[in-house]
Amino acid sequence: MLSLIVMSAENTYQGMAELWPILVYAGLALLIAGGMVVLSYFLGEKHKEKVTEQPYEAGIPVTGSARLQFSSQFYLIAMFFVIFDLDAAFLIGWAIAFREVGWAGYIGAAIFTGVLLAILIYEWRIGALNYGPVGKQILKGMKKHQQKT
Repeated sequence: MLSLIVMSAENTYQGMAELWPILVYAGLALLIAGGMVVLSYFLGEKHKEKVTEQPYEAGIPVTGSARLQFSSQFYLIAMFFVIFDLDAAFLIGWAIAFREVGWAGYIGAAIFTGVLLAILIYEWRIGALNYGPVGKQILKGMKKHQQKT
């Protein structure tokens, strides 16, 4: 029994001996990161001016509100993009493994593409992709709002 305890203690010591470089590296990384934060706090500029708190983008002053209401169809188009982007990723993976998956993989990719094509035709027929006129109205309204302010 005592020999088992001694052997497990030796194995624990050997495991810790292999971990010390990782622990030293993590400690040094935390020390350097913390040191940079502390030094930037003491050495950095501290000023409170009126312009400091104002948002800007690329040095251009703000011209209007960032709170614009967009039609939900814009987000629908974003979802279509994500869906068909995933389709492309799936088909690229299939193309890379074409020789390994054989005809079964080809049939699976053809069914997958057919289903996505059927979905696209369905969305097109119900008008889910017709976002043009609504988008133009939103942009016209935004220009009128900017001219008023």
